[in-house]
Amino acid sequence: MILKLRRLNWHDQLMGFTFSNMCLNFVFKSLLISIAFILLSCKKAGPTEPFESVPKLYDVVPGFVDEASGIGDSFSNPGFLWVELDSGNPPSLYLLKHDGAHGKSIFLKGASNRDWEDLAVSNGPIASKKYIYIGEIGDNNLAYLQYCIYRLPEPDGNADSVSNFARIDFKYPDGAHDAEAMLVDGETKDIYIITKRDQYSKVYKLSYPQDTLGMNTASFVMDLPYKGVVSATMALSQNEMLVKTYSSVYYYKRKNGETIEQSLKQPYQSLPYQVEAQGEGICFTNDNAGFYTLSEKSFLTAVKLNFYKRK
Repeated sequence: MILKLRRLNWHDQLMGFTFSNMCLNFVFKSLLISIAFILLSCKKAGPTEPFESVPKLYDVVPGFVDEASGIGDSFSNPGFLWVELDSGNPPSLYLLKHDGAHGKSIFLKGASNRDWEDLAVSNGPIASKKYIYIGEIGDNNLAYLQYCIYRLPEPDGNADSVSNFARIDFKYPDGAHDAEAMLVDGETKDIYIITKRDQYSKVYKLSYPQDTLGMNTASFVMDLPYKGVVSATMALSQNEMLVKTYSSVYYYKRKNGETIEQSLKQPYQSLPYQVEAQGEGICFTNDNAGFYTLSEKSFLTAVKLNFYKRK
Protein backbone atom coordinates (compact mmCIF):
# COMPACT_ATOMS: atom_id res chain seq x y z
CA MET A 1 0.00 0.00 0.00
CA ILE A 2 2.80 2.37 0.86
CA LEU A 3 4.67 1.46 -2.35
CA LYS A 4 1.57 2.15 -4.35
CA LEU A 5 1.16 5.55 -2.74
CA ARG A 6 4.76 6.39 -3.50
CA ARG A 7 4.27 5.46 -7.14
CA LEU A 8 1.20 7.64 -7.29
CA ASN A 9 3.02 10.55 -5.72
CA TRP A 10 5.95 10.15 -8.19
CA HIS A 11 3.57 9.97 -11.12
CA ASP A 12 1.60 12.98 -9.90
CA GLN A 13 4.77 14.94 -9.46
CA LEU A 14 5.96 14.03 -12.95
CA MET A 15 2.65 15.01 -14.48
CA GLY A 16 2.70 18.23 -12.51
CA PHE A 17 6.22 19.01 -13.68
CA THR A 18 5.30 18.27 -17.31
CA PHE A 19 2.22 20.44 -17.09
CA SER A 20 4.18 23.27 -15.48
CA ASN A 21 6.84 22.98 -18.18
CA MET A 22 4.19 23.20 -20.89
CA CYS A 23 2.76 26.29 -19.25
CA LEU A 24 6.19 27.90 -19.09
CA ASN A 25 6.85 27.12 -22.75
CA PHE A 26 3.49 28.59 -23.71
CA VAL A 27 4.13 31.74 -21.67
CA PHE A 28 7.66 32.05 -23.10
CA LYS A 29 6.48 31.67 -26.69
CA SER A 30 3.64 34.13 -26.10
CA LEU A 31 6.12 36.58 -24.65
CA LEU A 32 8.40 36.23 -27.69
CA ILE A 33 5.47 36.80 -30.04
CA SER A 34 4.42 39.88 -28.07
CA ILE A 35 7.95 41.30 -28.14
CA ALA A 36 8.23 40.67 -31.87
CA PHE A 37 4.88 42.37 -32.47
CA ILE A 38 5.95 45.38 -30.40
CA LEU A 39 9.25 45.65 -32.25
CA LEU A 40 7.53 45.45 -35.63
CA SER A 41 5.00 48.05 -34.53
CA CYS A 42 7.78 50.36 -33.39
CA LYS A 43 9.82 49.87 -36.56
CA LYS A 44 10.33 53.12 -38.40
CA ALA A 45 7.98 53.37 -41.34
CA GLY A 46 9.40 53.74 -44.83
CA PRO A 47 8.99 56.99 -46.74
CA THR A 48 5.48 57.67 -47.89
CA GLU A 49 4.82 58.55 -51.49
CA PRO A 50 4.52 62.36 -51.70
CA PHE A 51 2.67 62.26 -55.04
CA GLU A 52 -0.14 60.24 -56.58
CA SER A 53 1.07 57.17 -58.44
CA VAL A 54 -1.41 57.55 -61.30
CA PRO A 55 -1.23 60.84 -63.21
CA LYS A 56 -4.11 62.83 -64.62
CA LEU A 57 -3.77 62.80 -68.40
CA TYR A 58 -4.51 65.71 -70.71
CA ASP A 59 -4.64 65.49 -74.48
CA VAL A 60 -2.38 67.90 -76.37
CA VAL A 61 -3.45 69.00 -79.84
CA PRO A 62 -1.16 67.27 -82.39
CA GLY A 63 1.28 69.47 -84.24
CA PHE A 64 1.84 72.07 -81.51
CA VAL A 65 4.55 70.64 -79.23
CA ASP A 66 5.23 67.22 -80.72
CA GLU A 67 8.93 67.25 -79.83
CA ALA A 68 8.97 68.75 -76.34
CA SER A 69 12.33 68.49 -74.62
CA GLY A 70 11.83 70.80 -71.63
CA ILE A 71 9.01 72.41 -69.65
CA GLY A 72 8.62 74.95 -66.85
CA ASP A 73 5.63 76.48 -65.06
CA SER A 74 5.05 80.11 -66.00
CA PHE A 75 4.86 82.97 -63.49
CA SER A 76 3.88 85.71 -65.93
CA ASN A 77 1.19 83.52 -67.53
CA PRO A 78 -0.50 81.65 -64.66
CA GLY A 79 -2.08 78.37 -65.73
CA PHE A 80 0.41 77.86 -68.57
CA LEU A 81 3.62 75.90 -69.02
CA TRP A 82 6.58 77.06 -71.05
CA VAL A 83 7.65 74.39 -73.55
CA GLU A 84 10.77 74.19 -75.70
CA LEU A 85 11.21 71.84 -78.65
CA ASP A 86 14.15 69.65 -79.65
CA SER A 87 16.66 70.24 -82.46
CA GLY A 88 15.31 70.85 -85.95
CA ASN A 89 12.59 73.17 -84.67
CA PRO A 90 12.47 76.98 -84.62
CA PRO A 91 14.11 78.84 -81.70
CA SER A 92 10.72 79.48 -80.11
CA LEU A 93 9.02 79.07 -76.76
CA TYR A 94 5.50 77.69 -76.59
CA LEU A 95 2.75 78.30 -74.03
CA LEU A 96 0.79 75.16 -73.17
CA LYS A 97 -2.19 75.37 -70.83
CA HIS A 98 -2.26 73.17 -67.73
CA ASP A 99 -5.11 71.19 -69.27
CA GLY A 100 -3.19 70.54 -72.49
CA ALA A 101 -4.80 73.29 -74.58
CA HIS A 102 -2.27 75.21 -76.61
CA GLY A 103 -1.65 78.92 -76.37
CA LYS A 104 0.90 80.57 -78.65
CA SER A 105 4.56 80.58 -79.64
CA ILE A 106 7.14 83.30 -78.99
CA PHE A 107 10.13 83.55 -81.30
CA LEU A 108 13.64 84.32 -79.99
CA LYS A 109 15.19 86.72 -82.51
CA GLY A 110 18.89 86.04 -82.96
CA ALA A 111 18.86 82.66 -81.19
CA SER A 112 19.40 79.24 -82.76
CA ASN A 113 18.09 75.82 -81.82
CA ARG A 114 21.02 73.51 -82.42
CA ASP A 115 19.81 71.09 -79.75
CA TRP A 116 17.63 72.55 -76.98
CA GLU A 117 17.23 69.90 -74.29
CA ASP A 118 15.91 71.38 -71.04
CA LEU A 119 14.22 74.47 -69.63
CA ALA A 120 14.01 76.06 -66.20
CA VAL A 121 12.16 79.07 -64.79
CA SER A 122 13.98 80.62 -61.87
CA ASN A 123 15.63 83.73 -60.45
CA GLY A 124 18.21 85.76 -62.34
CA PRO A 125 20.18 89.01 -62.30
CA ILE A 126 17.22 91.28 -61.44
CA ALA A 127 15.55 90.23 -58.19
CA SER A 128 12.08 91.42 -59.19
CA LYS A 129 12.00 89.27 -62.35
CA LYS A 130 11.74 85.60 -63.18
CA TYR A 131 13.95 84.24 -65.92
CA ILE A 132 13.69 81.41 -68.43
CA TYR A 133 16.81 79.32 -68.92
CA ILE A 134 17.01 77.36 -72.18
CA GLY A 135 19.70 74.71 -72.31
CA GLU A 136 21.28 74.18 -75.72
CA ILE A 137 23.21 71.31 -74.23
CA GLY A 138 22.41 68.25 -76.36
CA ASP A 139 25.18 66.55 -78.35
CA ASN A 140 24.15 63.04 -79.45
CA ASN A 141 27.32 62.47 -81.48
CA LEU A 142 29.72 64.28 -79.12
CA ALA A 143 30.58 66.57 -82.02
CA TYR A 144 30.82 69.95 -80.27
CA LEU A 145 33.32 71.60 -77.97
CA GLN A 146 31.06 74.34 -76.66
CA TYR A 147 27.43 74.75 -75.64
CA CYS A 148 25.20 77.56 -74.44
CA ILE A 149 22.33 78.50 -72.18
CA TYR A 150 19.94 81.29 -73.16
CA ARG A 151 18.68 83.36 -70.23
CA LEU A 152 15.83 85.82 -70.73
CA PRO A 153 13.34 87.68 -68.53
CA GLU A 154 10.08 85.77 -68.67
CA PRO A 155 7.85 87.38 -71.34
CA ASP A 156 4.09 87.67 -71.03
CA GLY A 157 1.71 85.96 -73.40
CA ASN A 158 1.16 89.09 -75.52
CA ALA A 159 4.63 88.99 -77.03
CA ASP A 160 5.17 87.48 -80.47
CA SER A 161 8.95 87.64 -80.33
CA VAL A 162 11.75 88.63 -77.96
CA SER A 163 15.34 89.69 -78.52
CA ASN A 164 16.30 90.65 -74.97
CA PHE A 165 18.24 87.60 -73.85
CA ALA A 166 21.73 86.75 -72.65
CA ARG A 167 23.80 83.95 -74.06
CA ILE A 168 25.93 81.96 -71.60
CA ASP A 169 28.51 80.06 -73.64
CA PHE A 170 30.36 77.29 -71.87
CA LYS A 171 32.58 74.26 -72.31
CA TYR A 172 33.37 71.26 -70.14
CA PRO A 173 36.83 70.80 -68.61
CA ASP A 174 37.10 67.27 -70.06
CA GLY A 175 35.72 67.42 -73.60
CA ALA A 176 32.31 66.85 -75.17
CA HIS A 177 29.23 65.58 -73.32
CA ASP A 178 25.64 64.95 -74.31
CA ALA A 179 23.36 66.53 -71.69
CA GLU A 180 19.59 66.83 -71.48
CA ALA A 181 18.98 68.10 -67.95
CA MET A 182 19.51 71.35 -66.11
CA LEU A 183 18.87 72.71 -62.61
CA VAL A 184 19.01 76.36 -61.54
CA ASP A 185 19.53 77.18 -57.88
CA GLY A 186 17.05 79.96 -57.16
CA GLU A 187 19.05 81.10 -54.15
CA THR A 188 22.57 81.29 -55.62
CA LYS A 189 21.58 81.42 -59.34
CA ASP A 190 24.19 78.76 -60.07
CA ILE A 191 23.35 76.54 -63.06
CA TYR A 192 23.84 72.77 -62.95
CA ILE A 193 24.03 70.63 -66.10
CA ILE A 194 23.49 66.85 -65.90
CA THR A 195 24.81 64.60 -68.66
CA LYS A 196 22.93 61.71 -70.23
CA ARG A 197 25.22 59.26 -72.04
CA ASP A 198 28.14 58.87 -69.65
CA GLN A 199 28.53 55.60 -67.73
CA TYR A 200 27.05 57.49 -64.79
CA SER A 201 25.35 60.83 -65.34
CA LYS A 202 27.77 63.61 -64.44
CA VAL A 203 26.89 66.93 -62.80
CA TYR A 204 28.67 70.14 -63.83
CA LYS A 205 28.26 73.65 -62.43
CA LEU A 206 28.29 77.16 -63.86
CA SER A 207 28.68 79.47 -60.88
CA TYR A 208 26.92 82.84 -60.75
CA PRO A 209 27.59 85.40 -62.10
CA GLN A 210 28.07 83.63 -65.42
CA ASP A 211 30.02 85.46 -68.11
CA THR A 212 27.68 86.52 -70.93
CA LEU A 213 30.45 87.94 -73.15
CA GLY A 214 33.19 85.31 -73.00
CA MET A 215 33.52 81.56 -72.53
CA ASN A 216 32.66 79.86 -69.23
CA THR A 217 34.21 76.56 -68.13
CA ALA A 218 31.82 74.37 -66.18
CA SER A 219 33.31 72.73 -63.11
CA PHE A 220 32.79 69.02 -62.43
CA VAL A 221 30.74 68.39 -59.30
CA MET A 222 29.95 64.67 -59.01
CA ASP A 223 28.76 61.46 -60.63
CA LEU A 224 25.20 60.38 -59.93
CA PRO A 225 24.58 56.69 -59.07
CA TYR A 226 22.54 56.23 -62.27
CA LYS A 227 22.67 57.31 -65.91
CA GLY A 228 20.38 58.40 -68.73
CA VAL A 229 19.11 61.65 -67.16
CA VAL A 230 16.80 63.54 -69.55
CA SER A 231 15.38 66.35 -67.37
CA ALA A 232 15.43 67.86 -63.90
CA THR A 233 13.49 70.46 -61.94
CA MET A 234 13.71 72.47 -58.73
CA ALA A 235 10.63 73.37 -56.65
CA LEU A 236 9.84 77.04 -56.10
CA SER A 237 10.52 76.50 -52.38
CA GLN A 238 14.05 75.32 -53.34
CA ASN A 239 13.75 72.35 -50.97
CA GLU A 240 12.72 69.63 -53.46
CA MET A 241 14.26 68.34 -56.69
CA LEU A 242 13.20 65.82 -59.30
CA VAL A 243 15.65 64.12 -61.65
CA LYS A 244 14.17 62.16 -64.56
CA THR A 245 15.36 59.35 -66.80
CA TYR A 246 13.23 57.71 -69.47
CA SER A 247 12.07 55.07 -67.00
CA SER A 248 12.31 56.68 -63.55
CA VAL A 249 11.74 59.84 -61.52
CA TYR A 250 14.04 60.41 -58.53
CA TYR A 251 12.94 62.67 -55.68
CA TYR A 252 15.40 64.59 -53.49
CA LYS A 253 14.76 66.64 -50.37
CA ARG A 254 17.01 69.63 -49.81
CA LYS A 255 17.78 70.81 -46.29
CA ASN A 256 18.21 74.45 -45.38
CA GLY A 257 21.72 75.60 -46.14
CA GLU A 258 22.52 72.64 -48.38
CA THR A 259 24.01 73.18 -51.82
CA ILE A 260 22.52 71.28 -54.73
CA GLU A 261 25.57 69.03 -54.88
CA GLN A 262 25.21 68.20 -51.19
CA SER A 263 21.53 67.37 -51.71
CA LEU A 264 22.28 65.16 -54.71
CA LYS A 265 24.67 63.13 -52.57
CA GLN A 266 21.88 62.29 -50.12
CA PRO A 267 19.60 59.24 -50.49
CA TYR A 268 16.80 59.73 -52.99
CA GLN A 269 13.33 58.26 -53.34
CA SER A 270 12.19 56.60 -56.56
CA LEU A 271 8.67 57.83 -57.35
CA PRO A 272 5.90 55.89 -59.09
CA TYR A 273 6.01 56.88 -62.75
CA GLN A 274 4.08 55.71 -65.77
CA VAL A 275 6.67 55.46 -68.53
CA GLU A 276 6.01 57.63 -71.57
CA ALA A 277 7.08 56.96 -75.15
CA GLN A 278 9.94 59.49 -74.93
CA GLY A 279 9.32 61.53 -71.81
CA GLU A 280 11.90 64.32 -71.75
CA GLY A 281 10.23 67.13 -69.79
CA ILE A 282 9.45 67.51 -66.09
CA CYS A 283 8.62 70.46 -63.83
CA PHE A 284 7.06 71.30 -60.48
CA THR A 285 4.04 73.57 -60.42
CA ASN A 286 4.54 77.00 -58.85
CA ASP A 287 1.69 76.41 -56.39
CA ASN A 288 3.37 73.25 -55.04
CA ALA A 289 0.37 71.13 -56.10
CA GLY A 290 2.40 68.51 -57.96
CA PHE A 291 4.50 68.07 -61.08
CA TYR A 292 4.01 67.70 -64.83
CA THR A 293 5.75 65.47 -67.35
CA LEU A 294 5.57 65.82 -71.12
CA SER A 295 6.89 63.56 -73.83
CA GLU A 296 7.79 63.74 -77.48
CA LYS A 297 5.24 62.36 -79.90
CA SER A 298 7.66 59.63 -81.01
CA PHE A 299 5.61 56.78 -82.54
CA LEU A 300 2.37 57.85 -80.85
CA THR A 301 -0.50 59.61 -82.60
CA ALA A 302 -0.60 62.41 -80.02
CA VAL A 303 1.20 63.81 -76.99
CA LYS A 304 -0.17 63.54 -73.45
CA LEU A 305 0.46 66.02 -70.65
CA ASN A 306 0.74 64.15 -67.33
CA PHE A 307 0.05 65.70 -63.93
CA TYR A 308 1.12 63.91 -60.73
CA LYS A 309 -0.83 65.50 -57.88
CA ARG A 310 0.75 65.97 -54.48
CA LYS A 311 -0.95 63.91 -51.78
